[in-house]
This record gives sequence, C-alpha cells and structure tokens, in this order.
Amino acid sequence: MDTIVEEEEAIPGRPALRVVHEPAGINLTAAEAAAGQFLTALGISTASESLRGTPGRMARAYAELFTPRPFDLTTFPNDEGYDELVLARRIPVRSVCEHHLLPFVGTAHVGYLPGARILGLSKLARIVEHFACRPQVQERLTKQVADWLQTHLEPKGVGVVIEAEHCCMTLRGVQATGSSTMTSTLLGLLRSDARSRSEFLALTGAAS
Repeated sequence: MDTIVEEEEAIPGRPALRVVHEPAGINLTAAEAAAGQFLTALGISTASESLRGTPGRMARAYAELFTPRPFDLTTFPNDEGYDELVLARRIPVRSVCEHHLLPFVGTAHVGYLPGARILGLSKLARIVEHFACRPQVQERLTKQVADWLQTHLEPKGVGVVIEAEHCCMTLRGVQATGSSTMTSTLLGLLRSDARSRSEFLALTGAAS
C-alpha cells in the first residue's frame, strides 16, 4: 500500500507528521508454508534438524525486509535563514531487487538547500529506509526519496545519489563481482544552478 502520512499531536504553528508504510497484509503462516514448498520444488529437503526451521526464518526475514519502521517527520523553522547545502553522506541502503528478490546494498547521499524549514538530520536516513523496505529498483528508489523531500519539506533544491551492489548481478547471471551501480536525482536549484550542482556532486564523490 502507498505511503500514509498522518497528523499527530500539533506543535504550535506546525502539526507533527507520522509517516507509515502499510503493506497489503503479512501472513507469516502462509509465507512459511510457501517458502517450504519453494525449497522443496528446488530439490532442497527441509527434513533435517538444521533446515527444519528454514521456511519460517525465510518468511520472517522477508517480512522484516519489507516493513520499514514508522517515524515522525520532525522539522524546525529556519530562523537563521541558512541557505547552504545540508548533506547526509554514506547512509546505509538495504533493499531487495524486485526482479529476482535478491538484496542490493550500498550507501545513499541525501542533501537539500533549505527553504522555510529544516529537517532533523536523522530523518534523512529514515526516509531512505522508508522507501528501501519493499521490492525496489534503484532508479525508482532514488527518485522516490528526492520527490518525497521536495513535496514534504519544500526546500530550494534536493539531491540524492545512491551507489549499491546488486546480488542479482554479482551472484548470478553475469557474476560481475565488485561492480556497483550509481543513480542520482537532482531537483530545484541543485539541478538548475551549476555551482550548487557541482558542490553537491563533489561532496558526494559522484563527480570524481
């Protein structure tokens, strides 16, 4: 199910927002049974003591991967009129490729040029996790994080760069061990202003 943003208790002049992603419904019992059938269909017996609990562990693992933690979107007035780049680098990314259901892991660099409000720094990592905890493609993930910040924070510019290693590329198929994929989305002044764009890309290492 799509992202749900709900108003919580009001802060003077600004309501707090509770950000929740509600999956369509998780049935661990059915997932465990399906995982057991999946392993059996691949010729893997779950009769041994070490594998007996594997279907249940698989079900719980994927349920965890697909369920982001709720968080409060905490913003503050930009009273000092700060107008330079705010950048969180090397945010861990852990997601699952929607084409093969194999993990991809890496780092995200997320920055913005503040407008009327600034965002609690930890929330940049929370937003990345929020969109990563579901079957994904890296291109969509990058754009979702940027678009979400642009919509809910209304900054002067947003930049997101993600670099990740995809198990569907390194463990199977071409088996390109050590390869990584980089994607970026730039909005507002970080796209249109050459100086701001160059600063962001240089600080994230994407320009090297």
